[in-house]
Amino acid sequence: MRTNKFDCVEMKRKGARKVYEATKGMTVAEEVEYWRKRTREARRWLAAGTATKSASRTAGR
Repeated sequence: MRTNKFDCVEMKRKGARKVYEATKGMTVAEEVEYWRKRTREARRWLAAGTATKSASRTAGR
């Protein structure tokens, strides 16, 4: 039997704490800019990961 040491709830809470610490004390406008920047970064990260996976899938054909 395999035991899973990954705790999804703890991961979510850790992420929420990180966002709270980064945004506490920000104005609404600053917080909106924070989320816009993080969204751009996430999209770049996902696009890079998708391109890498696509290239590795087609390389084996």
